[in-house]
Amino acid sequence: QVQLVESGGGLVQTGGSLRLSCAASERIFSSNVMGWFRQARGKEREFVAAISGSGGSIVYADSVRGRFTISRDNAKNTVYMQMNSLKPEDTAVYYCAAKRSAIITSRAAREYDYWGQGTQVTVSS
Repeated sequence: QVQLVESGGGLVQTGGSLRLSCAASERIFSSNVMGWFRQARGKEREFVAAISGSGGSIVYADSVRGRFTISRDNAKNTVYMQMNSLKPEDTAVYYCAAKRSAIITSRAAREYDYWGQGTQVTVSS
């Protein structure tokens, strides 16, 4: 079973940057879509970004487009998310997820099969 472990979260001021990493316990295949979701206190888990198995297709939530960048390195079994120009609204627990599909078909969390434990991102105003 694939285990995903997020790292890189922390507390930053508005306008700051963080780079999240998601390391898989074993190799992730090109058939796996990798995604990032977040859940703020009192809110439902929401889609942030996803990258297709080959890395050729990427989608972002409107709220982060232009500020966040998702990438992957299958050889290193790792997916990344660079987060710039952070806002207090970005404060949430960020989760890495993997899907048994090479194609991004939706933004629904329920379509992902493996999940990390999450890493807290807090942006102070």
